[in-house]
Amino acid sequence: MAILKRETFLLRLTSAGLDEIKGLFSPLPSDVAEVCAKRGMDNFSVWHVDGLVFGYCEITKEYALTDADKAALRAFADRLSAGCDIIAEPFTRPMRLMYSDIGVVREDKSLIRHRVFATRLKPGCAEEYKRRHDALSASKGGVVSEGPESDFTIWNADRYIFGYCELVRSFDHEMTEEEKASTIAWETRGLEIMDWITDDVDWITGEKHSSIQLVCKQN
Repeated sequence: MAILKRETFLLRLTSAGLDEIKGLFSPLPSDVAEVCAKRGMDNFSVWHVDGLVFGYCEITKEYALTDADKAALRAFADRLSAGCDIIAEPFTRPMRLMYSDIGVVREDKSLIRHRVFATRLKPGCAEEYKRRHDALSASKGGVVSEGPESDFTIWNADRYIFGYCELVRSFDHEMTEEEKASTIAWETRGLEIMDWITDDVDWITGEKHSSIQLVCKQN
């Protein structure tokens, strides 16, 4: 049966290096790749910033894992955990979806550019973050947007926030003064409940953070 389900994972590097992680995911071990194919895994990408590794994919088939499938995934998780802390993964410790604004998804990925970002919530602020984004969703009135943001979801685990967004290139433009003011107001309020890990709002705060890196992708 055809479905569309979005899944994520989050790792913290301990002894593993980034090249080692890239080697584990690109290519995936053959038995893990077979499980992914059975589930119709698509639009898979892995990202890194400051020792955190975030993965995003879309699942397009309803498929019940067999015992052999589960064993393959457990073995892969064991290989990962030798050099990483597994903070979240889809089957036993999924990340919490905090925001979703899918819009019109472009299958031709040459039409989009990615924005993937990371923050860390201050203690006890997860529900406030969720309320802010629920209100943002409600303000859109259920209207499906053509862009610029598409396939936009935000996820939470262990106070970490990761956002995955596909920005439609045809909407690219220099921000107007009104857009700048709105963005500054939104992000300034956000700084009361979270600290940025990526450099998305450095232009507002004057701070210096790392840019997120694409480790590997498979469309």
